[in-house]
Amino acid sequence: MSMNNNRIAQLFTHKDDTSKLMSLFLTAGYPQPEATVDLVLGLEKAGTDFIELGIPFSDPLADGPTIQYSSNVAIEEGTTISKIFEMVRKIRDTSELPLLLMGYMNPIVNYGIESFCSDAADAGVDGLIIPDIPMEESEMLSPHASENGLAQVYLVAPNTTDKRMQKIDRQSQGFVYCVSVTGVTGTRDGDEVAHSVQRFISRVQNNVVRNPKMVGFGIKSHADAQRIAAEMDGFIVGSALINTIREHYPDKNWMKQAFAFAESLKYG
Repeated sequence: MSMNNNRIAQLFTHKDDTSKLMSLFLTAGYPQPEATVDLVLGLEKAGTDFIELGIPFSDPLADGPTIQYSSNVAIEEGTTISKIFEMVRKIRDTSELPLLLMGYMNPIVNYGIESFCSDAADAGVDGLIIPDIPMEESEMLSPHASENGLAQVYLVAPNTTDKRMQKIDRQSQGFVYCVSVTGVTGTRDGDEVAHSVQRFISRVQNNVVRNPKMVGFGIKSHADAQRIAAEMDGFIVGSALINTIREHYPDKNWMKQAFAFAESLKYG
């Protein structure tokens, strides 16, 4: 299966020059497994261009307290990789929204790397983001991902050298995930982000030239997103969305609040 008919590739091909694509991260199974499908479909209606579904893991190294919390809740609620594939199938009944799975190697190895990739593709997954597998060790996963048409997205951060950024650009498919601050996910003070981000972004511009570029980590408003993603193809928000859900769940309108937040991120 060629990457070019991949939903992610199509998304970037058809994007107009002025608008920024918005990707939202959700921990699959949070705040309850039966809500994930409706959440994704509602977020799509609210303007989300693609979704990263997090595979809950007990020790998510790149994630801050917010996503760790959502991960623990999802695990307690019985969310497994097989159940996530079922969720993706249900989403695919009515939606062509590009979906990536974001997770760590350990649960994938337990599931079986080869079966994981073929089951993911069968369910309708478009790509994988696995933060704890560096490019150098990716041969345990890459061949199986490619064989199943799954884009493999790699991350670059402020501490990534220029040379490494170029290498990551050559190996990434779909887009390059630009982590705007060094450290774990979570929302940060706008000024703290702004200064360091500009330098990082100009380095990304110079070194990542083949792939679209999405910037994430620390974005919590439309203004943040527009400022930080000004030179990028789009932006990624995770912790701020999960915090919104956490604030409102289980009120009867908690899901509507999540959709309203997504809409405000995208359109202001």
